Amino acid sequence: MKKKLLALLLSTAMIATCATGCGSGNGSSNSTSGTSTAPSADSTPIDVNLTVWSPQEEQNTYDQAPDGLLQTMCENFNKAHPEWNIKFEYGVCAEGDAKDTVTKDVAAAADVYMYANDQIPTLVEAGALSQLGGDTLSEVQTNQSEAMVNSVTYNGGVYGVPFTPNTWFMYYDKSKFTEDDIKSLDTMMEKDLGKGVTNVAFPLNNSWYIASFFYAGGGTLFGDGTDASAGTNFGELTDVTDYLVDLAANKKFVNDADGLAVARMKEGTLGAMFSGTWDAATLSEALGDNFGCAQLPTVTIGDKTESLKSFAGSKAIGVNPNCENQEVAVALAAYLGSEEAQQLRFDAREVVPTNNNVLNSDAVKGSAVATAQADTIANTSVIQPFIQEMQSYWDPAASLGNEIVQGDVTHDNSADKTKAFGEGIVSSGL
Repeated sequence: MKKKLLALLLSTAMIATCATGCGSGNGSSNSTSGTSTAPSADSTPIDVNLTVWSPQEEQNTYDQAPDGLLQTMCENFNKAHPEWNIKFEYGVCAEGDAKDTVTKDVAAAADVYMYANDQIPTLVEAGALSQLGGDTLSEVQTNQSEAMVNSVTYNGGVYGVPFTPNTWFMYYDKSKFTEDDIKSLDTMMEKDLGKGVTNVAFPLNNSWYIASFFYAGGGTLFGDGTDASAGTNFGELTDVTDYLVDLAANKKFVNDADGLAVARMKEGTLGAMFSGTWDAATLSEALGDNFGCAQLPTVTIGDKTESLKSFAGSKAIGVNPNCENQEVAVALAAYLGSEEAQQLRFDAREVVPTNNNVLNSDAVKGSAVATAQADTIANTSVIQPFIQEMQSYWDPAASLGNEIVQGDVTHDNSADKTKAFGEGIVSSGL
């Protein structure tokens, strides 16, 4: 069932809207896609002010969007709706920072903003996200893949407008590794790439990444990701920790932090790194014909050889229940996740779309990045748990990673460190 769910992630189109009843974080809406009839000749457009937050990359200028990508999409939306005269105010907020930034003051936060789907529990509990209902919900369920719907489903409600899958995969330099080499991380680490060249960089002290080794080692986290009572067996997998201790100590390996891997790839002193679509344009330009990307490799831990498994989810667009112009905000959220917007986002930034028509375009089919992400989601990923109890995973995982990188974890104490890691995940009392 899980494999089927993963395979569905990129198989179905999505054109969805986010809607709400004003003033209620859990309210549902019967709004449709946000299209409306042009005003009659004697009508006056309604003045509307909207604040929109997105990551900086979404607001950078590109050939296809010389005024800024988000700004271009919003102005296109404004032109398509003569019944409204919209004044936009823009702010920078990365999807990964949304829950912290928005919940500082929900009433003062953006009307429309982008976020990673694992933040939904926190945002919903804070009254900062709206639940879909009526025709809006029907559109999502009809035009969205099952897995994408699941990625924004919390406590039986569906929240937000997914616009791209969210996961990470492998980038590599084709002048250093062959297509056979990259199938196995151990093979990649064994290769001699010459003086001054590091084989692999990986962010071991990043909680979003380190779990991949524990999944490869036979780990489970909250059962299928939705069962808090199932806990985790990560704390029993000492052999995984031992593998990471050896990996971190290998001179052919470097821990990736603060943009180190991208810089090393650009200067030609690194063979492979792990990241998401956000680094695609930079690495493609730097490596040229040697630019390569692929699903995650296998690792051999003990007597098991399994693929690394990255967390997979979505990035979505939400509407703040406190916004004064709900109809317009809903329509804008729908547009920012629409086929037109996803095509523009892909053309400018190579952000892999979820809309089926865009996915089936020649440009996307011919994209190595889109293929690598699709293969990763289908073959080497797990749906990231985002039940509330998952919040207790991040700090213990980062702590273990930091200790491994610093050399504080050894083969002598790895069993105790691993046990403490597992206990930390389930000891929050949530």
